[in-house]
Amino acid sequence: MALWRLYYHFVWETKERQPLITPNREAELYRYIIAKADALSCIVHAVGGVEDHIQLVVSLPPTLSIANFVKQIKGSSAHHLNQDLSASSNKFGWQEGYGVFSLGGKQLEQAVDYVKNQKTHHLKATALASLEHTTHQDDSPIRWQPD
Repeated sequence: MALWRLYYHFVWETKERQPLITPNREAELYRYIIAKADALSCIVHAVGGVEDHIQLVVSLPPTLSIANFVKQIKGSSAHHLNQDLSASSNKFGWQEGYGVFSLGGKQLEQAVDYVKNQKTHHLKATALASLEHTTHQDDSPIRWQPD
């Protein structure tokens, strides 16, 4: 087994930013995501969010791409909530896309604290705008141009 320390901060939103992460869904959603990530050999350091988006701090093994991780977590968690918790009238879904930020080891604790305290940040209006959305106007690809 190779040594790896790869830390990522993820954010993605519910379909049309609807308030779909209700209190009765939240605990089951987080449990499911942690179990699924564990099955993918990932380490979830923190999971948190509010009714219209979720944030995770996760270590991914080098054998798993970021896109594959997100696809598996988003797809299977929506399916799980819709199949196993079908008593709710609101069909659960995730918005297309996601945000991802790489972290260094020194940033890990700060990111974990931020994610675990999502509800407080939103209540007190101390959430960081750059970590709350999956798109940003400056996110156009930068292309290297030879001299």
